[in-house]
Amino acid sequence: MQDRPPLVTTPSMKPQILLAAKVPPFLVEALAQRYIVHDMLAQPDPGFVDRVAPQVRAVVANGESTITADFLARLPAVELVSVFGVGYDGVDVQAARQRGIQVTNTPDVLTDDVADMAMALLLAVARKVPQADRYVRDGQWGRAAFPFTRKVSGARLGIVGLGRIGSAIAQRARGFGMHIAYTARSRKDGIDYPYYPTPRDLAEQVDMLIVSTVGGPATHGLIDAETLRALGPQGILVNIARGTVVDEDALVEALATKAIAGAGLDVFASEPRVPAALASMDNVVLTPHMASGTLETRTAMANLVLDNLDAHFAGRPLPTPVP
Repeated sequence: MQDRPPLVTTPSMKPQILLAAKVPPFLVEALAQRYIVHDMLAQPDPGFVDRVAPQVRAVVANGESTITADFLARLPAVELVSVFGVGYDGVDVQAARQRGIQVTNTPDVLTDDVADMAMALLLAVARKVPQADRYVRDGQWGRAAFPFTRKVSGARLGIVGLGRIGSAIAQRARGFGMHIAYTARSRKDGIDYPYYPTPRDLAEQVDMLIVSTVGGPATHGLIDAETLRALGPQGILVNIARGTVVDEDALVEALATKAIAGAGLDVFASEPRVPAALASMDNVVLTPHMASGTLETRTAMANLVLDNLDAHFAGRPLPTPVP
């Protein structure tokens, strides 16, 4: 991480924070230099949180954390939830606001990496990169012909969710000469790409579908069996959003029956558990929720968590409060 000036406090003045998620070691180290850190995941005692709760003024979570109203109610002094990640669908933001608790996340800094990963997964599935790697490693080259793969350049791409990440995916897809269309909660002003009101309507019109929308109850199961059928037997699905956005059972069925051609998945409904059926399929590329997992981006995310905490305890405006 870049050198950062320490927060000016005496040991007795250091704010106490609760670490409620796994975050990179360099962030844990930086937090410990400036705050009193209570790592709840490192404590087997179920009563640990309640013992430290009266002194905890902030919670550090990540995009997979579940911070419910009941959990917040156990923390009478908490003032801030700082999320290490762009997604905060596991945080009950309404309950936090009712308590006067502010919530922050780390947007923008991970946009490029996630968009890059979306295109990497799309290419890996369409061009059968993992299979080609095994073909060479297993000594099959020259013994049997490798099957033809799918062209990506010039294909029709649908993007589900045209926010920061979706727009960055579209920018990259344009470099491949792809024909881009999208769906979102509403049509975006100033966007020339064709708009379709539902994922099913979009899927009917494209060859490949990338999911980049937010998670949470509003998008749970948004990509359902009907949408997958509409994508068709030559269709490819890529999900770099949240596992819950795709009906996982319907996806397994669609892949098993060849209702779609393949899928590239960085996220899953019950991480880190991945359905055995998906792991056994040769038409699926699986990665461990690593789309933003470059050192550069994770460092920038960590710095933004620190910036939000420092600003809060210094009484300054928060750099990235959630909308």
